[in-house]
Amino acid sequence: MRDAFGHDVRLALGAIWKVLLVSVILGAGMPALFALSIRSLASGRLVIGRVAAGVLLLIVVYAVVSGLLFIIASGQGKDISFSHVVPQISTAS
Repeated sequence: MRDAFGHDVRLALGAIWKVLLVSVILGAGMPALFALSIRSLASGRLVIGRVAAGVLLLIVVYAVVSGLLFIIASGQGKDISFSHVVPQISTAS
């Protein structure tokens, strides 16, 4: 009985760790990338700053659009796959 309890606790802690990691990345990471892109866009006349800002903004926009697609597709009972760069929406089986 004690071994099963320890296994359950390790499984729960593993799941909590994954949720915490994703929440930190999406909860604090995306606003930080957005702020960094705006800062690099405003700070200089250098081409590298503008290119970096564009790349960072594209990452943020991709994350936001993918999240919205996931919410909308799952709300309509469809499956969404992120196995390719572009999310694929299919009918739920």
